[in-house]
Amino acid sequence: MEFFGKATSFPFMSTRKLWYGLSLALMVLSIGSFAMRGLNLAVDFTGGVQVQARFAGTANLDALRAGLESGGFHEAQVQVLGSSREAAIRLPPQKDLSGDAVRTRVEGVLHAIDPAAEVTSLDVVGSQVGDELKSGAVWALVATLFLIFCYIALRFHTWRLSVGAILAVLHDPILVLGAFSLWQTSFDLPVVSAMLAVIGYSLNDTVVVFDRIRERFEASRRLEPVVVLDQSINQTLSRTIMTKVVTLIVVVALYVLGGAALKGFSEALIIGILAGTYSSIYVSSAIALDCGLKAEHLLPTALKKPVDDLP
Repeated sequence: MEFFGKATSFPFMSTRKLWYGLSLALMVLSIGSFAMRGLNLAVDFTGGVQVQARFAGTANLDALRAGLESGGFHEAQVQVLGSSREAAIRLPPQKDLSGDAVRTRVEGVLHAIDPAAEVTSLDVVGSQVGDELKSGAVWALVATLFLIFCYIALRFHTWRLSVGAILAVLHDPILVLGAFSLWQTSFDLPVVSAMLAVIGYSLNDTVVVFDRIRERFEASRRLEPVVVLDQSINQTLSRTIMTKVVTLIVVVALYVLGGAALKGFSEALIIGILAGTYSSIYVSSAIALDCGLKAEHLLPTALKKPVDDLP
């Protein structure tokens, strides 16, 4: 099954410098926003109290915010969760209150708005646990990148493809972090899992392209590397577009219909999939080309039989 009716022959490598510029600009913007604004870290990382509440009718979020403020819960964050009858409440750490005391006071606020309202769940995360989760997330990303470098280098026998793959893999999560920093979307553990999924998804697409590059070099070692890369990308383009479109349909449905609980997770996947679509083409392959990739770097040199001693 092919997305295009006929074989394509787009000159991808001839425009790689334009895409280098776009990627560089987006990464500078992302890093700058991250440095200046930071991330809107969720309770998972900062510590605090996460409450889910259900109302008999439509939740009045404005009244709920005002009630929490007057009840002593300052800087509370309130949003719809799943349906209009459910609300998610995120409270800063309550050092002087136990979990049961927080539940009692929150229920008092809820009942003042809607007597039939109830707390369906309440989770307390300490600041120490949040710091441990933050450290664990960073180390998970570092370990992933290191293992990817080793995997590509061993599979394709050249560091040139490894460098291209690592830069492409770094490119995608940096853009995700930049978008979350710019939009101040809540950053929690599901978002971290989405970023790891994006890394794996982007790597899979990159490996498919790299495999086709090796096949094209095997078929004709005398072709110029830029021609081989263009042919390889064009031959895998239908697969790339079809897999990304099908995945995006599901993820966009999660974003639209999944409610607040899945918003950050699906948003990270959408950004990562879009960024990974062109990074596997214009970042990983193009950087390998500019690092001097040639056929002999991927294929063993054929042994020549000695002929000088023959009569």
